[in-house]
Amino acid sequence: MKIQIITLFPEMFEGVLATSMLWKASDRGIVEYSYINLREYGLGLRHQVDDTPYGGGDGMLLMVEPLLKAIETAKANDPGAKVYLPTPRGTLYKQSQAKQIAAAAEGMVIICPRYEGYDERITEWVDRQFYIGNYVLTGGELPAMILIDSVVRLLPGVLGGETSTEIESFQDDDVNIEFPQYTRPENYDGRPVPPVLLSGNHAEIAKWRAANSQSA
Repeated sequence: MKIQIITLFPEMFEGVLATSMLWKASDRGIVEYSYINLREYGLGLRHQVDDTPYGGGDGMLLMVEPLLKAIETAKANDPGAKVYLPTPRGTLYKQSQAKQIAAAAEGMVIICPRYEGYDERITEWVDRQFYIGNYVLTGGELPAMILIDSVVRLLPGVLGGETSTEIESFQDDDVNIEFPQYTRPENYDGRPVPPVLLSGNHAEIAKWRAANSQSA
């Protein structure tokens, strides 16, 4: 899977994508990350990428021309890639969508908005608009990282364990949270592991886990 990131701050991704499972996925050839610096597509001598909004208002918007040029470059690299835009105008991103994207195994082009947002006309070239929560961030880089992490970990060969991605929280977009888990020591400072987990009775352990899957 090719993942192309359109951003003014590619350096923000370097530590994240070069660490742990995201790095392993790249090292194993399962995924390929690349950056498209939006500034390189800016207009004029100053490589301008933003301008004031029509109708007035505070802040600046990313302009349609630089964004479209960056998208066209990304699509030339991977014509079948889908374009993603983190925005409050999208739908709430859920685990089912991560599964869907990973199963499709299509390339991803992720736009990272900045400032007060973007020229709305760019959405004509966007396949999916999404948001990650009801709060405001300084840019789209963190939502892009969340999208990448949630999808890449589901690709075959990344985590390794056969059921690693099956017994987890939010598997069916519901509010069930994975049961509590424990490891050694059996008793830490008067805080013991629940006896049922030490019993070896798998049926009872399954019942305990089901009963202790909390709801938000």
